[in-house]
Amino acid sequence: MRSIPADLVEHYRTQGWWTGEPIGELLTRGLAAAPDTEFRVHSAERPWSGTFGEVEHRARRLAAGLRARGVGPGDVVAFQLPNWMEAAATFWASAFLGAVVVPIVHFYGRKELTYILEATTPRVFIGAERFGRLEFQADLCADIPIVGVVGRDFDDLLADEPMPGFLPTDPAGPTLIAFTSGTTSAPKGVVHSHETLGHETRQLSAWYPPDRGKQLTAAPVGHFIGMVNAFLIPVLDASPVNLADVWDPQRVLALMHSDGLTVGGGATYFVTSLLDHPDFTAAHLPRMRYAGLGGSSVPAAVTRRLDELGITVFRSYGSTEHPSITGSQITAASDKRLFTDGDVLPGVEIRLAPDGEILSRGPELCLGYTDDALTAAAFDADGWYRTGDIGELDADGYLTITDRKADIIIRGGENISALEVEEVLLTMPGIAEAVVVAAPDARLGEHAAAVVRLRTGHEMPTIDEMRTHFDKAGVAKQKWPEELHQVEDFPRTASGKVQKFHVRRNIADRQPLHG
Repeated sequence: MRSIPADLVEHYRTQGWWTGEPIGELLTRGLAAAPDTEFRVHSAERPWSGTFGEVEHRARRLAAGLRARGVGPGDVVAFQLPNWMEAAATFWASAFLGAVVVPIVHFYGRKELTYILEATTPRVFIGAERFGRLEFQADLCADIPIVGVVGRDFDDLLADEPMPGFLPTDPAGPTLIAFTSGTTSAPKGVVHSHETLGHETRQLSAWYPPDRGKQLTAAPVGHFIGMVNAFLIPVLDASPVNLADVWDPQRVLALMHSDGLTVGGGATYFVTSLLDHPDFTAAHLPRMRYAGLGGSSVPAAVTRRLDELGITVFRSYGSTEHPSITGSQITAASDKRLFTDGDVLPGVEIRLAPDGEILSRGPELCLGYTDDALTAAAFDADGWYRTGDIGELDADGYLTITDRKADIIIRGGENISALEVEEVLLTMPGIAEAVVVAAPDARLGEHAAAVVRLRTGHEMPTIDEMRTHFDKAGVAKQKWPEELHQVEDFPRTASGKVQKFHVRRNIADRQPLHG
């Protein structure tokens, strides 16, 4: 894990940012205070309606069942589930046990799942029998001691009597490993402690508008922000949980009317897909009072459009590693809210390296990665995190992200590694060289565009042939290129390196791509 200077640790504890409270204690206290709070899953496949108390009872029966099987503090519990009640029960049960929970995005394919399970060696795995393209793959779980499958034998893990309270554990120790695709071919395992995750929960709870209403959470709970918004902040706030397991703009617009739900932002796609749907009317606007945007590039055209509709827009910047670095308050001046990524949040420090890279540290910064080499490359001895993003600070200390050092595509808030996609393309017959870059996407912010150079005598594959290849490779559909271009050669440096920034710019401008 990374080095955290002793004076920083003392400072975070003196300020009350690190409270010494494990996540199991935070949940136990919050759930006891609001057992009748509504918990609903809006799903065509597995709908559920009940209360915090009912979900907690199920979680505590699961905790008791796992404890009887020898699971306790420090053991790893992985789950790959859609936004279902069982995902909440699994997460809360893991926290009560002091276990290290590994949420896995439900649309990750065989390739990603294999890597994650090998990297974390879980003692427990909870999955879904099937959901959309997701199907339980028993062979990948053959070496995991305890496996439960929702829709098949999950309930067999539940004890008759619930486990009371929570098991004591070191609050400075790991509680969460969240996987994110970024600058490396394989997903990166980001390790958070009880202290970093607890502070992030309190930080976001205080930063969100207090009158945000009954928010719908459609971001996958296998993703860091979806998990925090669904399973932690509502318990702290005693606010209702409403989950959706698929993002269907028509259904969401209907729920805004029928159930009084609100949508508060996220990646720009979640907001723009509602505004652009034929069913959207001005009557929906009272349920869209706020739009907190982040997770991918935020075009000024989008923030202006929302502002003109009377929606209060505020932007933020963070990552799975350092979830809340900057953000604008809803009371900030409109130019700051609309056109910058905000100023630093309490406890956070940022500075710019000579090349403009943003360096950050703060009480919600992770402990490091499951890969020691990645940890050594990303963190220095003084506790600073090299974000890989390039930014500018204005005279008032507000940050604007201007570029990324890393070759990642942020599609609808999900990171896609260009390197990983390129490697899959290079396994196709006839492709000599492949470059994948981010292309602007009015709906999702960005999508992957592939540019290939062919071997002599080979024909250009069709986009359908490419999709079939990626499907057979077990790569999640969200990572598949949505554009496919051919070049005779790429723009290069004198040393022969492809100048990706030229490719990216030419794709954006739809210019010829020849070097």
